[in-house]
Amino acid sequence: MEKSQKGSKKDKFLSVFETFGRSFLLPVSVLPAAGILKGIGSAFTNENTVEMYSWMQNDALQFVMGFLEMLGNVAFDNLPVIFAVGVAVGLAKQEKGSAALSGLLGFLVLHSTLNFLLDATGRLVDSGAENADELMAQAMQTEVLGIQTMDLNVFGGIITGVIVYFVHKKAIRVQVPQVFGFFSGPRLVPILIIPAMAFAAILFFFIWPFIQQGINFLSLGVLKSGYAGTFAYGLSERLLLPFGLHHGINWPIRTTPLGGVFTIGGQEFAGTINAYMAALGDNGAIDSMITRFSAGKFVFNMFGLPGAALAMYKTARPKNRKTVGSLLLAAALTSFVTGITEPIEFTFLFVAPALYGIHAVLAGLTMLVTNIVGAAFLTPTGHGLINFLIYGVLQGMRTKWYLLPLLGIGCFIIYYFVFKFAIEKFDFKTPGREAEPSTITLHGKDETREKMGVKTQKDKQKDKEKEPQNANGLALHDQALQLIDAHGGADNITAVDACITRLRINVKDDSVVDSERIKSDLEAMGFATSGMQMQTIYGGKANQIKVEIQDILGLAE
Repeated sequence: MEKSQKGSKKDKFLSVFETFGRSFLLPVSVLPAAGILKGIGSAFTNENTVEMYSWMQNDALQFVMGFLEMLGNVAFDNLPVIFAVGVAVGLAKQEKGSAALSGLLGFLVLHSTLNFLLDATGRLVDSGAENADELMAQAMQTEVLGIQTMDLNVFGGIITGVIVYFVHKKAIRVQVPQVFGFFSGPRLVPILIIPAMAFAAILFFFIWPFIQQGINFLSLGVLKSGYAGTFAYGLSERLLLPFGLHHGINWPIRTTPLGGVFTIGGQEFAGTINAYMAALGDNGAIDSMITRFSAGKFVFNMFGLPGAALAMYKTARPKNRKTVGSLLLAAALTSFVTGITEPIEFTFLFVAPALYGIHAVLAGLTMLVTNIVGAAFLTPTGHGLINFLIYGVLQGMRTKWYLLPLLGIGCFIIYYFVFKFAIEKFDFKTPGREAEPSTITLHGKDETREKMGVKTQKDKQKDKEKEPQNANGLALHDQALQLIDAHGGADNITAVDACITRLRINVKDDSVVDSERIKSDLEAMGFATSGMQMQTIYGGKANQIKVEIQDILGLAE
C-alpha cells in the first residue's frame, strides 16, 4: 500500500513538472526566429564593430540591419510579458482566454505597483538624467511596457503566469451571490488577479534588494578567485540566466572595475569590454584574463549546446524524431549562429531541471579550460558565429581564434555523451521521450490527401454535413460521449488536455478504462498510459475532441 502511495505521489510530481514544462513551449517557440534576427542585426550595428570596419558604415546596410534587430527585439524586449501570458495559458485547463487576459493584467499590476512603491519611497531612478541607463542598471531597474520598475526580467513573467494559474484554477468555479452573477466564473479571475499581483509586488519590493546584494557579493567573490573564479562565474551565470538575474553579474564585469582594471598602451581601462576594445587597437598581445568571462561562452554556445540538442534528438522515440528534430535544430542553429541560448535551454530546463544543472557545471568547466589554454576573444554581445568571426577571426592570430574549433569539438562530444547518459540513466522526459505507440498511421492515405488538398466524393459528402465524423460514421459529440464512458464516466475523469496529436485524460481509477474499446471502436491510432494519465493518439483531431469533452463535462457539472 505504501509503495502504491509513493508511486502515486511520484507520478503526480512528474506530471506537475511535465505540465509546467509544456506551458513554456508556447513562449519559447517565438525565440529561435527572433534570436536569429536580433543576432544578425546587432552584430552589424554594434557601434564598436561599425567603427572598426569602414565597409559597414553604409546607410543602406545600417538601415536593413537595424530593421532586423528591431524585429528581433520585439520578442526579446517583451519576453517577460510573453512568459506571463504564455505560462498562464499553458497551465490553464480551460477558459484559456480568461487566463491570457489575467496574465497580461497581472503583469501590468505587478510592475505598476513596483513603480508606485519605488516612487513613493524615493528609490525610483531619474530616467531623465544624463547617465540614466547606468544609474538604472546599478539600481537593478528597467523599463517594461513603458513602466519604470525593478528588473525582474523573465522571472517576473514566470511568477505572474504561475500566480494567475492558481487564482484561475480556484476562481473559475467560485459562485458569487446572484446579484453579482455576471462576475462569476472566468470574469472573476482578472478581478481577483489585481489584489493578488499587488500583494506579490509588495513582497518583491522588500525581497528583491537582498537578492541584488547576494548577486553583487557573488560577483565580487568570483573576481577575486583566479581560475576558480572563472569556473564559479560560468556556473553561477548559467544558474541565474533562466530567472533573468545573470545581468546582475554580467553588467558590472563588462563595464566597471569589477571586471578588472587593465593597463594597455600606458592607459588604464576598467571592465572587460573597454579593455578588450583598447587591446584590439594596440599591437601587443591580448591578456586572456580580459576575456576569461567571454571566450568559453563561444565554445559551449556554438558546440556544447548543439551537442546536447543532438543527445535529446537521439534519445527521443524514433517516431517522434521528425517533430522533435525541427524544434531542436532551430534552437541549436540559433545558439550556434547568434549565441542566443534561451531557446534550447528553456527546451529542457523545466522538463528536466537536473539537465540544466549538469549544463551549468559543464559551462563552468568549459570556461575554465578555455581560460587556461589562453583563448583571447571577446564580444560585447552575442557569443555566436557572427561575432566570433568579427571579434575573433578578423582580428588576427593574437586572439588565438583557432582554439575555438579545437575546444569546440571536444565540448560537443562531452555534452553529447553526458546528456545522452543522463537522459537514459534517469529517464528524463526530454522532448520526444513521452511514452506512446507508433504514429505511423498518421501518414496514411487520408492524411496525405488532406495535406495535398485532394478530396474524394466521400470527403465532399462529409463537408456538407454539419458535424465531422470518423471512419465509423460516429459524430464528434457522440465520439466524445463514448470516450467519457470508456474512461469510466465523468466522475472518474479529473482532467482533459491535448497536445498536437494526443488526447490526454487523467483518471482516478485506471482499472475501469476500456482501452480495447478505445482502440477498436473509437478509431484511436494508438493508446498508452503515463501514471494515471490515459494518452490516445488522434492526430490533428485530438484538440477538437478535447474541447468537445470539456464542454460535455462542463455541462454535466
